[in-house]
Amino acid sequence: MTTAPTILVTGASSGIGAHCARALHREGWRVFATARNDADIAALAADGIEALYLDYAEPRSIASLADEVLRRTGGTLDALFNNGAYAQAGAVEDLPVEALRHQFEVNVFGWHDLTQRLVPIMRAQGHGRIVHCSSILGLVPIRFRGAYAASKHAIEGLMLCQRAELEGSGVHVSLIEPGPIASKIATNGLPWFERYIDHENSVHRAAYQAQLARLRQGGVKSRFKLGPEAVYGALRHALVSRTPRPHYVVTTPARIGVALKRLLPARMLYRFLSDKG
Repeated sequence: MTTAPTILVTGASSGIGAHCARALHREGWRVFATARNDADIAALAADGIEALYLDYAEPRSIASLADEVLRRTGGTLDALFNNGAYAQAGAVEDLPVEALRHQFEVNVFGWHDLTQRLVPIMRAQGHGRIVHCSSILGLVPIRFRGAYAASKHAIEGLMLCQRAELEGSGVHVSLIEPGPIASKIATNGLPWFERYIDHENSVHRAAYQAQLARLRQGGVKSRFKLGPEAVYGALRHALVSRTPRPHYVVTTPARIGVALKRLLPARMLYRFLSDKG
């Protein structure tokens, strides 16, 4: 009897994480998935997923999660999908240090903490897959997304270094860089924008009004926005391929952004990007 492969998926309350957790479960994986709200945890559990609490801003919850998953599996884990995050919007000049610190606590330090707890397990068993859901903004920045872009740039640098350090161990690290994906990331980011950004007294007030209108309607409406299944296709390849890629760029706008970064002179690229966001 073949034992089901095991994976921990974070940020599974909605969007990419929720879709990927359920899709992996349907394919026969033993899925541990995390959320912060009781209702979301219950919904995952109702679908046969082993749902657990995690808040990346709470180090104690990270330690408890890792310990509980390893207790249930008998000390093994085949894969980790770091996905839970939020997007702090706002111009860099309007960004309080507290806001930037919290963005990094959730999007970088929490990811590192959880990953660091699981890498020794994967090294000891001689195999493992670690996949991080980064963003195209980790490669190509746009205005008013400085905090989020900085956190994703940090993940790109940190985890690519770890990828090199794990060479030959049987543990593979991949990064997924999605462009526009249908999710609640814009809606979930709105409270953080309103909490930290003094948008009424900013020199960017007019631009913020347009930003707020888009956030309140759930983000930009675009025919290029794909469903979370597009990310699942990349995740599945990273998990099961014998040769997983370091990078998976998802959506046409993301691929265009990467191509322009390669082809255009820097000044021209940044002038073009200054109209985005």
